[in-house]
Amino acid sequence: MIDDDHVSLHVWRVPRRAIGAAMMRMAFAGKDLKNVTFGKFLGTGTGTTFGPGDTDLTRWAAITVSDAPVSFPRWDAIADGNARIDLEPLVSRGEWSGRSPFRSTGRRTDGMVVALTRARLRPAKALRFWRAIPAVAREVADAPGLLARFGVGEAPIGWQGTVSVWRSTADLTAFAYRQPEHRAVIARTPADGWYAEELFARFAVRDLTGDRRVLGWIDEELTER
Repeated sequence: MIDDDHVSLHVWRVPRRAIGAAMMRMAFAGKDLKNVTFGKFLGTGTGTTFGPGDTDLTRWAAITVSDAPVSFPRWDAIADGNARIDLEPLVSRGEWSGRSPFRSTGRRTDGMVVALTRARLRPAKALRFWRAIPAVAREVADAPGLLARFGVGEAPIGWQGTVSVWRSTADLTAFAYRQPEHRAVIARTPADGWYAEELFARFAVRDLTGDRRVLGWIDEELTER
């Protein structure tokens, strides 16, 4: 791991009475990102449709790259649950807002991994993309080794991504390249030109703290691993 890179995924669950406060924090997110080299605050959803109806206004997230660990006390103050995953970038391809934010180590790991996808859709291609996603979402929901997953986005429409936590690289690879619907979407992507910008990254989990239920944890038997 490159010593001066601290990459973390922060996730908060807020009560419904605090949704307005969370949206205000999103509107002024720059105040919370002064001490990071890269950071994005994100809304979340189930990751099944990527439309406005998929949005979960009680869960919010941030991805940060920094020289030292960062915290967000303003978000912690309104949350009734939170989790943080400290990450080591293993592989990262593509760009986010014109940048390549994650410096890959190329290392292999036998432990838990996180997959992050992020894309900015071309408006003219969005409808075809949304039609292709539900079948893939059904496949991932039943995939062996999946521990948690949810959608993320910088806006309700057109700026979409997914976060998924897997028991191992082998489980993630098996889903990515052996499930027919997912393979079909991968094959269609270059020809259909859905994305104006895209990024895929895979991370090793260095540490996971807080309430895993905030992440939508699936396999309770593995909670203590």
